[in-house]
Amino acid sequence: MRIVFRFAKKTAGQRNVFNAVRKMVLASGLPFEPAKVNANWPRLSYGPAPAQGQRAEKEYLDVYLHKSVVAEEVRRALLAAAPIGLEITSVVRVPYPLPSVQNLAAAARYRIQGDFASLGAGRKLEEFVNEARIDIVRRAENGLACITDAKPYILSAKTAAPDEVVLTLQSVQNKWVKPEWIVASWLGMEVPAEEEAFSVDGITVTRECLLWKDSQGLFHPI
Repeated sequence: MRIVFRFAKKTAGQRNVFNAVRKMVLASGLPFEPAKVNANWPRLSYGPAPAQGQRAEKEYLDVYLHKSVVAEEVRRALLAAAPIGLEITSVVRVPYPLPSVQNLAAAARYRIQGDFASLGAGRKLEEFVNEARIDIVRRAENGLACITDAKPYILSAKTAAPDEVVLTLQSVQNKWVKPEWIVASWLGMEVPAEEEAFSVDGITVTRECLLWKDSQGLFHPI
């Protein structure tokens, strides 16, 4: 079963979402398949998780069951065991041979909000991403820099409002770049190499959804 959910509000004990949803499945009474690493745990596929500091409108969980259960029954069982703040938006049966959500995710769409003019944006994001190269400079404290061309990762960019842009990024050879890094490059900033949780002051990043890619190269929300 593929579960789409969100946390309306996370408590301090729910920072590790995978642990929270694993406890939910354990308490649900569903006939789950055991995980390979620990037969007492359910077999689950979660993710890709939003990066630290990002909000997420949708998160995804595949629950493997060893016998058929209708989707509505799965929904009721999970809701009865769900932690405070977790909302389930959909429960859909997925045929066993199809890729897990972890392997299916090929791109992500982000909504980024902030006062971009005051942050130093001299042109629209669409114009910036049309450049031949989009260099992200990650610099270490010792001065050494790693420069990544983010161009191959960018599927689209759109200015939805003066204080809001929508950026869709794809995975390239199973690697991702963070939208915060692209915004930093747009604003003429470098990214500290040691700060994995780096973000641009004054912006918020919300991952709207993950997308999968069909055989024609078209992307669709999961």
